[in-house]
Amino acid sequence: MNPKRIGADLAVVARGYYRNPAALFFSLIFPLILIGLFGLIFSNTGTTTVTLEVLNENPHSPLVTKFLSALNNTTVVKVAVVPASTVSASGFSAWLGQNGDPVGLVIPATFTTNYSSGTQVNLTMFANPQDAAAAGEAEFAVSGVANAFNLAKAGGSSLIQLAGTVQGVGGTNLVYVDYLIPGLIGFSILTSPMFSMVDVASSYRKEGLFRQLSLTPLTRSEWLTSRIAWYILLTFAAAGIMLGMGVGVFDAHVSLNAGLIPYLVVGPFLFVSLGMLAGSVAPTPESAAVIGNIITFPMMFLAGTFFPVSEFPPGLQTFARVLPLYYVIDGMNQVMLFHNTMRAAADLAVVVVAGVVVFLLAVRLFRWRDA
Repeated sequence: MNPKRIGADLAVVARGYYRNPAALFFSLIFPLILIGLFGLIFSNTGTTTVTLEVLNENPHSPLVTKFLSALNNTTVVKVAVVPASTVSASGFSAWLGQNGDPVGLVIPATFTTNYSSGTQVNLTMFANPQDAAAAGEAEFAVSGVANAFNLAKAGGSSLIQLAGTVQGVGGTNLVYVDYLIPGLIGFSILTSPMFSMVDVASSYRKEGLFRQLSLTPLTRSEWLTSRIAWYILLTFAAAGIMLGMGVGVFDAHVSLNAGLIPYLVVGPFLFVSLGMLAGSVAPTPESAAVIGNIITFPMMFLAGTFFPVSEFPPGLQTFARVLPLYYVIDGMNQVMLFHNTMRAAADLAVVVVAGVVVFLLAVRLFRWRDA
């Protein structure tokens, strides 16, 4: 391959992007918007107090007052008592939904008498499935206080307990945005090359541009290499912007080291080749778009970009580990957060092998004159 021809074609690609605001928006600005939105939404996860609406059917009971006071003292929840005259227990769930409250608790009328007589007390809790974080924190607080009351009733003492707040995995200071940054860099590595190359490969072939390029000294591998080089440069720019915003705006605790660089190179190499391969095998631009979406969208949501793979059902976890983007994101997590060089190296090896295989297939199936 001739470096001069690659450089000349790279300059053409750069000018095309400079003249295409939409391409620059989705390559550089859109990931920035995502990190801003997710950072603002989840920046206080685990640090805010959840409002727990309590329907007290046993008012004026000192024991219930003590129980609710203990809930407040956890600092995990803030009790808001709903008068029994406002709503009944049977309509409490609907009332919570109408008022937009994520969690609620019903204190039964038999609370004091059952507890005093040693009979089981059944508390009814409601939670909005869309707010799993609030539901989990409220359930944790109610269960903890209930266990303390149980121990007190039995005359025991609490010898085993959590020390302080729950610490972050990988480091005591890690928060949600720290895990989000590698995922969104992976998102940028995937989407920009895939969507662009699928469209270019199919539309250039349909419009006869590849046939015209075949009359120039530029080879297929040189043309594809210039695209890879461009998206590597674009990835470095996007990663720098996202890291700058994450650290500067949200005080992210990520480690910036040379171990990140191979992923910013090999990732675009893989997905430019994959986009070119998808666009080359599609008979029309419309079918190319369908193939590109089928490949891209599962990786966008199942490779750990926004949600940890560990929270998926076992079968879905297995599927996620088949996706190449999983190894790009997991490798960056190991480098930036957990400093696990062995696992990062294994992830990188998977991406390199996949990239080489897909690149060779793309070059083999890509033809100047197949239209």
